[in-house]
Amino acid sequence: MKIGILGGGLAGLSLGYFLNQRGYDFTILEKSSETSGLLKSVQIDGFTFDVGGSHIIFSKDREILNFMVSLLRDNVVKNRRNTKILYKGHYVKYPFENGLADLPKQDNFECLYHFIQNLIAKEKGLLKPPRNMKEWFYYMFGRGIAEKYLIPYNEKIWKYPLEKMSTVWVERIPQPPVEDIIKSSLGIPTEGYAHQLYFYYPKVGGIQSLAKAFEEPIKDKVITNFEVKKIKKEDGKWIVSNGNKEFGFNKIISTIPLQELIKALEDVSMEVIEAVNNLKFNSLITVGIGVDKPKLNDFSWLYIPDKDVLTHRVSFPSNYSPYVAPQGKFSVLAEITYREGDEISKMKDKEIAERTVEDLDRLGIINKDDVILTTVYRFKYAYVIYDLEYKKNLKTIFAYLKTVGIDSIGRFGGWEYANMDAVVKTVMEYVKNQIGSNWA
Repeated sequence: MKIGILGGGLAGLSLGYFLNQRGYDFTILEKSSETSGLLKSVQIDGFTFDVGGSHIIFSKDREILNFMVSLLRDNVVKNRRNTKILYKGHYVKYPFENGLADLPKQDNFECLYHFIQNLIAKEKGLLKPPRNMKEWFYYMFGRGIAEKYLIPYNEKIWKYPLEKMSTVWVERIPQPPVEDIIKSSLGIPTEGYAHQLYFYYPKVGGIQSLAKAFEEPIKDKVITNFEVKKIKKEDGKWIVSNGNKEFGFNKIISTIPLQELIKALEDVSMEVIEAVNNLKFNSLITVGIGVDKPKLNDFSWLYIPDKDVLTHRVSFPSNYSPYVAPQGKFSVLAEITYREGDEISKMKDKEIAERTVEDLDRLGIINKDDVILTTVYRFKYAYVIYDLEYKKNLKTIFAYLKTVGIDSIGRFGGWEYANMDAVVKTVMEYVKNQIGSNWA
């Protein structure tokens, strides 16, 4: 059996890795000049930037975590998370509900007061179950935490009305224990998201080193610069074409965005096309900044809910690994979400970089006079948006793909907001469960 894997991001590469272990014959077709997708890293003047966004290696699943770390061999460092939220000029410990003592006293009081009032109302059965993301933030955290941080930050990153977003994604966030909230308000240290407290990162090469570790044993099975433009079935075989060249496969597994997959298929019904067109997503701009200073801070990354600031998250790769910047220099990465057609999407790269540097200078995060280089990258597909029609649209799309016999997995193939560990785990389980009579 010859298998065609569409897309050479993390899902496609890990799929190839696991299939290779089991002796399957496959080819990975990748649109870009190199693999890795959102795990792309670039080297510029001695700086390494993860231009698909800041990625770290962590997981609640110890088996998956150990596996990913083992792929890097000795090219790995372990770090303790030191993440903050910049709120009214205060560096608040992340997650927000675990750093209430860092807030101005009135804000601290309001967060604690409304959390407890909300908890009492919930226990009395006075609160209706949340129907959307906005209601869920109020329901779980109360008005103070919701309105001071969670709602403004999420409105900024998603750029989509929270009352029109499903709770599918946020339901994974646990209810903070009441004792933790009280301790946090009093300044007694507590930790949220403990599975993320320690994380791993490649010593050299940026996060792309992880993708390349998956690719290493299968690189002879990867074809780059191949954009999938047409997929058809002839005589029981799938023919995949880029307009100039074509390959034949017995089976196709897609990891490319559902929009690109459906566009390449023939005779797709209007119902399926409409379902695909109704899928919502955000695009991403990253701004890599090289600074002529040996150290700026000890932060891992920083969340910025302020809507007057372009970036929503700033990470400090030099605090992940000392080898991502030349000696005596420091690296910074800013992330900005946008949706095609909005004001940010219309800004030129130079304007984005200048505005980001100005914003970070004004906030005291960097000194613009120390900036020695900037680089800007854009990715069309970055964040899956779970709108209220999400499940219905996916049901229509996957029912169609099942009838034609194409499997679609991964962040954009499965259309889910999945971290790296979740992608690898999903692919691993997919291979385990599909081997056998299904692939005979």
